Amino acid sequence: MSGRIYHRSSFSSEEEADKHEEENQLVPANNYSQAIVPMYHKSVPTPGTYVVTLPKDQIYRIPPPENAHRFENYTRRNKNRPSNCCCVLFWILSLIILLGLLAAIASGIFYAIIQPKALEYSVEIFSIKGLNKNLTSSSSSGLKLSPEFDITVKSQNPNGKVSFYYLAGGSSVTVSYSKVELSSGEFKTFHQPANNATSIQMALKSTDGVEMSKETRTSLMDKLELGNIPFELDLNVPVKVKVGSLKTWTITLNVRCDVSTDKLTVNSTLVSNKCEVKATH
Repeated sequence: MSGRIYHRSSFSSEEEADKHEEENQLVPANNYSQAIVPMYHKSVPTPGTYVVTLPKDQIYRIPPPENAHRFENYTRRNKNRPSNCCCVLFWILSLIILLGLLAAIASGIFYAIIQPKALEYSVEIFSIKGLNKNLTSSSSSGLKLSPEFDITVKSQNPNGKVSFYYLAGGSSVTVSYSKVELSSGEFKTFHQPANNATSIQMALKSTDGVEMSKETRTSLMDKLELGNIPFELDLNVPVKVKVGSLKTWTITLNVRCDVSTDKLTVNSTLVSNKCEVKATH
């Protein structure tokens, strides 16, 4: 800010000094106002578009109302989800229990109406070939035999409303002594009606021969002297059960017969025989 400076000593009288002092006060005021006005006009921004840049840590984002509404619905959905899962699990368990009860009731009705009975098996003929002669004439070393068995098994179906279809495919019949398999074969395919007894004949052979140890041979000869030779007869037969016009899926009958004979010949006589039956799916 500019102005004039006057020294009081340069004036002749006090009146002139006062007059010039007033002028000195007015001149700076006018000059000051002239200086302020341009500065005021420079501080006012001109109209237009401005870009303001702020640091990221100073930015506070406020979501629009529709986003806040969506977030609220999402949180409510998550809170209700566990309860929905519990409801679904409860209904699944209830359905399983209901199906189990219905199956138990149906089984009870089936047994009450049909009254199924277990099949009964027994051995009628147990004929042996190629074992006695080779056994007595063998040396003390390892013995290899090729025995043959002609066996007749009786199957008794005591059920009045149930019939059975025996299938040869997948069946097996074996004869063993002291857990040593001697001969094998297959069961025959046939249909056994209700209240029926059927005798099934089977011929069993050893294709590759059986090597019998000295201990097994000695045990067999000892049993022969006693007139009580034990054998194991195992039958595994696929069977389909028919009730009225309904035929079930295939099940497997496992028949185990403990048989004893007095001799190792064709005309041997049965000393004892006992059969047990189990069914597997």
